[in-house]
Amino acid sequence: MNEFDSIRPYNPDEVPGAIDSLLHDRQFSRILKGMVPFLPVSVSRGVLRLASVGVHTTLDFQLRFMKPIVKYVLRRCATGYSFAYDGIAPGPGRYTFISNHRDIVLDSAILDVMLYEAKFPTTCEIAIGDNLLIYPWIKTLVRLNKAFIVQRSLAMREMLNASQVMSRYMHYAVGEKHENIWIAQREGRAKDSGDRTQDSILKMMVMGGEGSVIDRLKDLHLVPLALSYEYDPCDYLKAKEFQQKRDVAGFKKSRQDDLDNMRTGIFGQKGHVHFEAAPCIDAWLDGLDPAMPKAELFPLVAQHIDHEIHRNYRLYGSNRAALDMLEGTSVHASATERAAFEKYLSARLDLAAEALRKEGLQPDTDFLRERILTMYANPAENKLRVES
Repeated sequence: MNEFDSIRPYNPDEVPGAIDSLLHDRQFSRILKGMVPFLPVSVSRGVLRLASVGVHTTLDFQLRFMKPIVKYVLRRCATGYSFAYDGIAPGPGRYTFISNHRDIVLDSAILDVMLYEAKFPTTCEIAIGDNLLIYPWIKTLVRLNKAFIVQRSLAMREMLNASQVMSRYMHYAVGEKHENIWIAQREGRAKDSGDRTQDSILKMMVMGGEGSVIDRLKDLHLVPLALSYEYDPCDYLKAKEFQQKRDVAGFKKSRQDDLDNMRTGIFGQKGHVHFEAAPCIDAWLDGLDPAMPKAELFPLVAQHIDHEIHRNYRLYGSNRAALDMLEGTSVHASATERAAFEKYLSARLDLAAEALRKEGLQPDTDFLRERILTMYANPAENKLRVES
């Protein structure tokens, strides 16, 4: 177990100490003060300590604290949510959900709530990049929330070793701990919502386990998961970042940028949210030639995952209208859907322009418009392609 200590979620015997360290973190105390400004920090800290009585595991922590928070966010910031999972079923088996990635925080958090409400035996352990663990309290909080750490800020040789450890941990979590896993199909979010699985994610997965490459993939019981948000609260921030990367040599997001994206993603309006799980790909993998070269196998598996994700998108008026506007047609969206999205788009372009001016850049409205339209149109284009 020691080899996993730096990346795994907390064990039950570590949970009380982790909660205690969180409550005594000065930055986290400021967050608490912002949430309940009418209460002294000592009182709000005491309320949380009292609420944590009986929390012995990371699953307890999720159900006691994170589930109510996510439900509150969905009530305030979404018009509804739904989960389709006909291809899988609650039962003794565990799955690795591999999905497109829209929101830094909420993708996996909403999935956990949906699994719980659908009577699955447990939630997910969540793969999260160490680039987001900006402060010690964030690292403590995510490890309490069943996250395991993807180490990205390493030299090449260290990265290889870290990938091997993470792969072994994933196989251990599914096969011996009997946990589900959530992992994005690529490193970071697809800013244009193109949603293509990186071969490197699959190559990492087979560094652990035993048997052939196909056996190792089957041991993780991969389930392609399509996430569909009617509106992306971070769309204007993503468009802003596209222009910054175009216009500013060597541009890199700051810590503040990551925090702004996390905050906006959580508390921004999302419209309707739909998650849809495809069947586990184990049976499909059984149909492949076990002697197939890796150079052919990984792209083929990635293409199958992409096909299943694209097939299971739920399209909204925002997607159909964006595709029409991008193509210069009027065949996908109704007049009402188009008018509503044009109004929405105008407001988002204003936000992107304001954010760029604060950075000292002149907004390129045509470029920003094309970027936001592409974000919403790509899911529709992908789904129509696989259905044609």
